[in-house]
Parts: sequence; structure tokens; C-alpha cells
Amino acid sequence: MAEIFVARADDMADGDRRIVRTNKGEIGVFRHKGAFHAYANRCVHSGGPACEGVLIPKVIELIAEDKTYQGQTFSEDEMHFVCPWHGYEYNIETGVFAGDSKLKLKKYQIVERSGDVYIVA
Repeated sequence: MAEIFVARADDMADGDRRIVRTNKGEIGVFRHKGAFHAYANRCVHSGGPACEGVLIPKVIELIAEDKTYQGQTFSEDEMHFVCPWHGYEYNIETGVFAGDSKLKLKKYQIVERSGDVYIVA
């Protein structure tokens, strides 16, 4: 397996991302809560650039005990990124599709060494 340079760790603030082109395709690298996460930049739905969409907290539907809809709120505990083509949402820490936990993006290992961040691909 080859290591592919992404960035200096100090050059990526929390919430930043980089799209890295490799011979295996594009890989999106996110920094979230101090940790790095890397996924294939290919949506499970239609192959769109999943890692290039907006970052949003998980949307939570508010349902009352009587089963009536009360609106929506956001969970700051779970961050998602959204494919810009058709809105498929993925958990930034796992790459799992929010609509069906059986679907997920290919995850890549990240290595930090001497202040540099690498993808193992």
C-alpha cells in the first residue's frame, strides 16, 4: 500500500477538507473534532462527488408521544456531509449513509507522521 500526502496537519483546521486525486480515484479527507477521516469521493447513489458537499449536523425529526410531527432539530453529536448531486448524507466519522446503514463509502486509513497527514491507499 502506498502513502499519499494530503497536507500538513496544522494546515487543516477542524471542519476543513481536502480532495486528493489518486490512481484509485478521488479521496475526500475531513478533519472533524481533531481526527482525520478519508473516504472515496464517489456517492453510493449515482457516483457523484459525495465528499464535496456541505457539512451539516444530523437532522433529527421531532415526533410527539401521540405520533404527531413537531418539526426538526439538529444534533451536534453527529456531523454529516451531503453529496451535492442528490442529497445523500454520510456520517463524517463512519462514512455510513444516513438513510440506510447497510450503505457506506469506502473508507481509507489515515496516518499522521511528523506533522504530515497521509492516506494509505
